[in-house]
Amino acid sequence: MSRNPNLTLNGPDLAALLCSRVCHDVISPVGAINNGLELLDEGGADADAMDLIRTSALNASVRLKFARIAFGASGSVGASIDTGEAERAAKDFAEAEKKATVVWNGPRAIVAKNRVKLLLNLFLVAYASIPRGGTIDVTLENPEFDAKFTLVVKGKLMRVPAKFAEICNGVVEEAIDAHSVQPYYTVLLADESGMDITYTANGEDITYVAEMRSAS
Repeated sequence: MSRNPNLTLNGPDLAALLCSRVCHDVISPVGAINNGLELLDEGGADADAMDLIRTSALNASVRLKFARIAFGASGSVGASIDTGEAERAAKDFAEAEKKATVVWNGPRAIVAKNRVKLLLNLFLVAYASIPRGGTIDVTLENPEFDAKFTLVVKGKLMRVPAKFAEICNGVVEEAIDAHSVQPYYTVLLADESGMDITYTANGEDITYVAEMRSAS
């Protein structure tokens, strides 16, 4: 039984909301590609149009590759994932967005899929904490066994995403929708992986920690 009583979405609803989230993430760069093609059709500045298309295509590709690991099956059910793939996905995501710098520390290992998905979803929560940009330091400790993931963010106007705080603390006042499903999924993945998530904010940084739940 789940330790968090607010993790109540059924399978079809969760799948539908996650699909909506992925579509929301890629619709903007795909739309920009279409705009670039329209510029070419209208005889606009070829260099500007091609630059828009290239940038947008890269952004869409990076977002889809990230989503494949963070939300998708990424292999068969129960499979394991190389944490190196997660590192590359996170760094490519941040580089394409040009808003945050990612520093990644820890051993590379093949670990349970849900742990890697949790790591990337917690990365998205951390990324949302610095809307004006900043740094994200990711540290992996003993990922194959008693795993501990620590993400420290620094930047201007830092804040813990409100929906994540509500769900993480077990206080959900409104129904989960496509905007709040990602933090919901993060907490769900932690629950399924036997891990607890905590966070602290001290004015200088925000620290998110996911670690194995105590047997007691």
